[in-house]
Amino acid sequence: MITYLEAFILAIVQGITEWLPVSSSGHLVIFQQLYGMSADIFFDLMLHLATLIVVLFVFRKDIVAVLKAFFKWDRSEEWKLAMFIIIGSIPTFIIGYSFKEFFTASFESLTVVGFALLITGLMVAFTALPPRKAKLGWKRAVLIGIFQGLAITPGISRSGATISAAISTGVDRAKAVRFSFLLFIPAILGAAAFQAKDVASVGIADLGPVILGMVTAIIVGYFALKLLIRLVINRKFHWFAIYCWVLGITLLLVF
Repeated sequence: MITYLEAFILAIVQGITEWLPVSSSGHLVIFQQLYGMSADIFFDLMLHLATLIVVLFVFRKDIVAVLKAFFKWDRSEEWKLAMFIIIGSIPTFIIGYSFKEFFTASFESLTVVGFALLITGLMVAFTALPPRKAKLGWKRAVLIGIFQGLAITPGISRSGATISAAISTGVDRAKAVRFSFLLFIPAILGAAAFQAKDVASVGIADLGPVILGMVTAIIVGYFALKLLIRLVINRKFHWFAIYCWVLGITLLLVF
């Protein structure tokens, strides 16, 4: 059973690294293996739902606009965005379902995390290149969805992969951030539904650390997400490449 201190620490790690392009899954693997912190499936599921709450709150206006346009079927820009979210979610689902055993095994290896962090750093570094101008179309939506699917690998950041893919192919930075996190919603709902099948019943004594973890992840995650948006818009997203490379090389050399 996870303790209050472990729940608090893991929630802070999740809240920060879920949004910053440094891989939340990679950091959770590091903390769990090096410090012996192990969270059960239910706690992990609740942390993911906590991060979902943050996205729903921060992007609430965009979500409402997209949903209205989708149900009206008005062929507006918001309707197109809804279509791109659906299109982008397909490769994510295919990759996640087809390679779930490989991804599950990857959570046991710090070496995999190390190599994956180097890849994340490379992707993030590409956003420092001179910007191109291009609209978000179905081809780019598919590409971003593929990158999101690959980010199931611990060490490859979901935000880093999707935002980098969008910016590197010419999508406006503000639109890249919005699409990345709107695309996150069906992905995390699908992952939560998959995890829910394996969740065992939890006694009331276990709910204290879970509640603490959720509240902590929501508060920390909100400020981390706002920081990320500011850094992307101000063209400072690539700064995180150095952190990913240093941590990745350290893991490969030491472990």
